[in-house]
Amino acid sequence: MKLNEFMMTEKTSFDGVTKFFIVAIGLVVIGIVLKELSHICIPLLIAVFLFFVFSPFNNWLIKKKIPMFLIIILDLSITFAVLYGIGRIVVDSFLQFADGLPIYGDKLSNLIRTAAVSLGITDSFFTQFSFDNLIRSLNLQDILGELFSSTFSLLGSVLFVLFFFVFVLSGNKTIYNAIERRYVFKKAYSGLEDIKKDVKQNAETVDESKTADDSDRGKKLRVQQLEDTFSKITNQIQRYIITKVGVNLSAGVLTTIVLSLIGVDFPVVWGLFVFLFNFIPTIGSAAALVFPVLFTLVQFDSFGVVLLVTLLLAGIQTLAFNVAEPMIIGKRLNLNPLLILLSVLLWGYIWGIVGMLLSVPLTAIIKIIISNSDSPNMEFFEQLMSQEEK
Repeated sequence: MKLNEFMMTEKTSFDGVTKFFIVAIGLVVIGIVLKELSHICIPLLIAVFLFFVFSPFNNWLIKKKIPMFLIIILDLSITFAVLYGIGRIVVDSFLQFADGLPIYGDKLSNLIRTAAVSLGITDSFFTQFSFDNLIRSLNLQDILGELFSSTFSLLGSVLFVLFFFVFVLSGNKTIYNAIERRYVFKKAYSGLEDIKKDVKQNAETVDESKTADDSDRGKKLRVQQLEDTFSKITNQIQRYIITKVGVNLSAGVLTTIVLSLIGVDFPVVWGLFVFLFNFIPTIGSAAALVFPVLFTLVQFDSFGVVLLVTLLLAGIQTLAFNVAEPMIIGKRLNLNPLLILLSVLLWGYIWGIVGMLLSVPLTAIIKIIISNSDSPNMEFFEQLMSQEEK
């Protein structure tokens, strides 16, 4: 008897270790596949994010009996208009920056030479720093070639995103119905067979009509559970994505207004920096603050103006991301800081800069899905991912 118990214990331990390594190997394989297929996975993921952003508006249109093809056309028109507006502003700003580059270059050269003398630096690179010489030492032909190639790659990715977006919009109901059939009817059939087996074991006559009624009730209950779970997950993901985009956009707009009032050049570009970089926590926020501050120092050569810009931009980011965002999203989605760092590093390794931008939204969505699971193992992972103890 003791031998059997020992063998069962060893078997259970072996099964646990085997499952762990299978899961670990599976995660590594998934990571490799995501990295190799990044040109497909990234546009698809952004298309799914767009689907969630447009969902409230699309649901309202559906209630108004608007046909799906008109909804798709309207969504694409809005997306094209926003992308065209942002692209136009960015291109115009960079053209203005190119026109003023000699002036900014001279100011930067004087600033670095003055700072080198003040700090007692004797290196000739700093004491005789020349921005023009630095530009001449670069291979502009290669830089322009890379820029041209990156622009076409970006346009291709945008079209790929819109292509996926159309199919996600038109096919999301089909995916839900497939999951419903897989989950509900399979479980219902399994429950029906269990009822028959129990009745036969008790040597009772099988009442087919009663068994079918029990199966129908179980089926309806599972349909309702599935609908509630999907609705809950979808609403939470929508709330997170829309709130994150809205808060980032508000911070970007406020940054643009403040820098415009102070007179800093290219305020829209710096506002766009704040909008994009704050998808990356801590590191992105610091970069969104440092770049406009450094440019302000080069433009005005005044520490008073630099201090004013630093305080105002830091205040905007603090109010937006440390006060407003947790208040709107709720503490339930607070993520473990260590998990945030690891997710930024992991997704950055898999998908580069785009992966770093998408890392926190991806991690938050995974946490939302896990938090809606009844599995004790999933509850354990949710607690690991949370900042607060439950």
